[in-house]
Amino acid sequence: MPAKNVAPNKVAVITGGGSGIGLAMARIFTTNGYSVVITGRNSKRLQKATASIAADKKQVNGIPCDVRDPVSVEKLFREIGKQHSAIDVLINNAGVAHALAPVDQLSIETWKEVIDTNLTGTFLITRAALPLMRAGGTIVNNLSVAAVQPFAGMAAYNASKFGALGFTHALREDLRKRGIRVLALLPGATDTEIWGQFWPDAPKEKMISAETVAQAVLHAVSAPANTAIEEIRIGPATGVL
Repeated sequence: MPAKNVAPNKVAVITGGGSGIGLAMARIFTTNGYSVVITGRNSKRLQKATASIAADKKQVNGIPCDVRDPVSVEKLFREIGKQHSAIDVLINNAGVAHALAPVDQLSIETWKEVIDTNLTGTFLITRAALPLMRAGGTIVNNLSVAAVQPFAGMAAYNASKFGALGFTHALREDLRKRGIRVLALLPGATDTEIWGQFWPDAPKEKMISAETVAQAVLHAVSAPANTAIEEIRIGPATGVL
């Protein structure tokens, strides 16, 4: 599909852009005229993702980053600042889950990994990105339905997402006067690799696609600046999964 160029000279930064929803968003944003920076911890996966989009002659750059590490995050945004004068869209998408386990069997290592990635990582990326953001910009935090619905055996994941939702609400109040919108993305069951971490046999054929989520995000981000949008909720039809 040829680029529509609906967003000439606009820049989007997407964490966790090497696969799943992040990669789907990178594809649709480049198709619609954005210059896109994707990040991820897995350099080989990031290179493959970048090459797959670049093969379609879209403007995309992959920069490795560990969202848990303040030094890595600061290095990422120094590099972005060399290439772009501003960021129009920031999408905090990087996230991990964990194998199902009740709290008394949940290791501290697993707890820290999930909280550091899903919650602290969102904070670190946002804090480092804000100096490059201006009025009219948008921040989208991919929280999942687990930010509002608890699941047995998912204490660390739920805690990270509930916490990230609270962070999203507070961030919105902080940035309201600056004219930067903050959106909570709350997708339901989506066909991505994350299910392999806790439910390998999940019925993916009943889930929505990552591309469908990406389209919803692009639609919300493309709304006029004075449009009041705070949440993007999307998922399979009620009762399907």
